[in-house]
Amino acid sequence: MVTQDGLAAEWSDLKGTAHMKDQTIAIHAGYTTEPTMHAVAVPIYQTVAYEFDNAQHGADLFNLAVPGNIYSRIMNPTCDVLEQRVAALEGGLAGLTVSAGSAAIHYAIINLAAAGDNIVSVPQLCGGTYTLFAHMLPKLGIEVRFAENDSAAALEKRIDSRTKAIFLETIGNPAGNIVDLEAIAAMAKRRGIATIADNTVATPALLKPIQYGIDIVVHSATKYMGGHGTTLVGVIVDAGKFPWTEHQARYPMFNQPEASYHGVVYAQAFGAAAYIGRARTVPQRNTGSALSPFNAFQILQGIETLPLRMERHCTNTLAVAKHLQKHAKVEWVSYAGLEGHAHHALARKYMGGYASGILTFGVRGGFDAGVKFYDALKLFKRLVNIGDAKSLACHPASTTHRQLSESEQRAVGVAPESIRLSVGIEHIDDILADLDQALAAA
Repeated sequence: MVTQDGLAAEWSDLKGTAHMKDQTIAIHAGYTTEPTMHAVAVPIYQTVAYEFDNAQHGADLFNLAVPGNIYSRIMNPTCDVLEQRVAALEGGLAGLTVSAGSAAIHYAIINLAAAGDNIVSVPQLCGGTYTLFAHMLPKLGIEVRFAENDSAAALEKRIDSRTKAIFLETIGNPAGNIVDLEAIAAMAKRRGIATIADNTVATPALLKPIQYGIDIVVHSATKYMGGHGTTLVGVIVDAGKFPWTEHQARYPMFNQPEASYHGVVYAQAFGAAAYIGRARTVPQRNTGSALSPFNAFQILQGIETLPLRMERHCTNTLAVAKHLQKHAKVEWVSYAGLEGHAHHALARKYMGGYASGILTFGVRGGFDAGVKFYDALKLFKRLVNIGDAKSLACHPASTTHRQLSESEQRAVGVAPESIRLSVGIEHIDDILADLDQALAAA
């Protein structure tokens, strides 16, 4: 078997970029010029399977005794570069790519929880995540307990002996709330429970949850990492720091032989990488939410400019928020980058005062006014994505959160008049002009 020390040595430096800054990691981590054709760009390995040297080599690969590729449902060299690059940006040990952000969240949870278990979640979530938690996981026997708010104390009240994870979004989508990562991570560690943070909105360019004690980070890399609205990708990053062997009663899946994979004991075979090793060989291998190597290549291109784009997203969004605050047809603005916002202190603590590129605001006049504004936009694209270089707009009550009742919508931070903006990197004058003409129409 590959030893814990061997895995740690293999992944600790992530192709020599561990000491570098984000701007450099985003371009170089996980890849050195490939030796056969000397390609500088990451090659797209468009293959399903990989040839074994001989029968013993195949057996060793399946036994996890040697590193290497078996089948692209489980691993692929192009996807491997993306996994290493995102792990390096997050300061984690290793990563796993999947076909979408929703699959990343699903796998992150079912890698820890089974029927009869529960997870505890903050209440304000992305619409798709809320649906998974409120309606899908309970049908699999996994209870999701929503805390009354996103404080560590509220989350702790919902914990019991069958709680397998605490789930949060570092910046809530669409509410824009920011959680106190250090407080939640400290509480979870005291209780011996793993934490999962969705860092899609912040991105590692603004915030690295692992630095504050979070154990597992998930991303919809479809959003800011890709940056161009072309490609679906999900990523799970394992910090490699949770002591699975110290909590064997709560997490037997890492400490007992795995029946679905040759009886391997993940904590012994993978050591610090036990979580991500199991995520790859149990949920992904057996349910197949595999990432296309072409999609991995597309996201790699986006990540190269992630730090640059996030700077522009943040400055443009702050300018939009200040402009809307003063507008007579705007009822309210929610953006944690604004002084006076309830979460501004946390934005300063964790992100230097920035709060990424999404904000929500209410058009004066309620639901009907919100719809009129939305329909009048010209530069902003009306759709349900975020994180694009282009400016995007969404009316959550009629789209992403339409499946929820009004009371459920308000519980997750969506009012009938709410408009979510994902502010792009166009010139700020053009962005403000479009908002002004649409507000005039409302």
